[in-house]
Amino acid sequence: MNIISLALEGALQVLIFGLILGAGLPAVFALGIRALSFGTHDEDEAANDHKPHPVAKVIAGFCFAVVILGIVAGVGTIVAHGLGVSIGFDGILPTFTAR
Repeated sequence: MNIISLALEGALQVLIFGLILGAGLPAVFALGIRALSFGTHDEDEAANDHKPHPVAKVIAGFCFAVVILGIVAGVGTIVAHGLGVSIGFDGILPTFTAR
């Protein structure tokens, strides 16, 4: 019975991380794109000329930074495990240790 509960716990963890990284990062990216579309345009200029609101630019930059950090962390984890290095997050910065 313990094996089944461990398998279900592992499956739940995979599901949660899949939802966070599989649907979460694209949603954050879409939020950044949506933030860039918020703003004003002058009436005398064409409708395609758009000036984003300064606060929306900051929000979009933060969203894009989160997405880039998520991608870099994922690729770094894959490469580190391929090279036989273990990654630990004991604080803000990751630590690399040989196995």
